[in-house]
Amino acid sequence: MRIHLLIAGLAVSAGLAGCGTFALPQPWEKGNLARPEMTLGGDPLEQRYQQHIYTSKEAASGGYGVGGGGCGCN
Repeated sequence: MRIHLLIAGLAVSAGLAGCGTFALPQPWEKGNLARPEMTLGGDPLEQRYQQHIYTSKEAASGGYGVGGGGCGCN
């Protein structure tokens, strides 16, 4: 029983050892992160299309995430 606890403790401590470091991008890697294809939105035409659908369904424009809409349910 004691050996099982020792093995489990070692496994947990080995697993948590990798959680201690947080990899920040190095200065030479930031150029790759600034490329247009790395943006969260992706394609600007697709964003415009999605925004058109959103405003059509909500019967309102602008706000983008702020309460308000055409249905009066706020």
